[in-house]
Amino acid sequence: MSKIAAESQKQRDVQDQVASADQASAGGEQVQKAMQAGARVYPEPPFPAQHQAKPGQEHELDPAPFYDAPFYIGSKKLDGKVALITGGDSGIGRAVAVLFAREGSDVAIVHLDEAKDAEVTRKAVEKEGRRCLVIQADVTERDHCDRVVAKTVEDLGRLDILVNNAAFQVHTKDFDDLTPEHFDTTVKTNLYGYFYMAKAAVRHLKPGSAIINTGSITGIDGSKALVDYSTTKGGIHAFTRALSGNLIPKGIRVNAVAPGPVWTPLNPSDREAEEVSKFGSQAVMKRPAQPEEIAPAYVFLASPQCSSYITGEVLPIIGGY
Repeated sequence: MSKIAAESQKQRDVQDQVASADQASAGGEQVQKAMQAGARVYPEPPFPAQHQAKPGQEHELDPAPFYDAPFYIGSKKLDGKVALITGGDSGIGRAVAVLFAREGSDVAIVHLDEAKDAEVTRKAVEKEGRRCLVIQADVTERDHCDRVVAKTVEDLGRLDILVNNAAFQVHTKDFDDLTPEHFDTTVKTNLYGYFYMAKAAVRHLKPGSAIINTGSITGIDGSKALVDYSTTKGGIHAFTRALSGNLIPKGIRVNAVAPGPVWTPLNPSDREAEEVSKFGSQAVMKRPAQPEEIAPAYVFLASPQCSSYITGEVLPIIGGY
């Protein structure tokens, strides 16, 4: 047999072997379980069917989100700093507030109308031995954003880190049903809110400070039922990259985190109850992230010890490709 014929036979042998293996396993495939690779086991779908009125309340979620990261040990990465977090009452914002405090930062959190959740966050930050300022405000209003930043600086003495995290999201399956009022609310919250907060904060931020924006995988891939939300999240990614270049002369870094599905009040206050029960099951890991799994990325991007040479980046955390 010639070398060419032998090589052809070798390829056919491999083909036959794979075909036999595929045939043997046909019909016997097991349902993939949710991936568990963290310090503790996280909840996975199906969840109890549930729906909330906007803006959503974390204390009503079932199961309760994991935000306190009990196995995360701080190492003074943000020692002596002051951080301001919009949407800090719940979800990713609450988890970020707790880890920032554990790393040595005082924290100001902004909420719209979630006083009970905000109080839980305040107590969690204070449990870490840091100060927590709670401010009710509407980030779609520029004067509110100016007031929030001024009060943070006045009460906590400085501002080193801004986390733009507040968001509005409601699915619209048919594009014809996406009204101008709906689109406007999404844009005003998710884009204007970030712009207003950054405008107010920059004048107080010193070299070495950081702005971290919460983007989304929808801003990368798009979502047919979230045309408005995807548009704003893609805008946030572009805003991050453009602003990062603009602020380099001031020594201020600007980055974004782009999560996939995360178990927060944003989703049960958006989707129908039955859809919530399956939330996160389409991720490669077959479950949504818990807020404490996302928060360390914010610590990394906020800390000058960890990311002094990183600016203008969008970091996807989506549970696999």
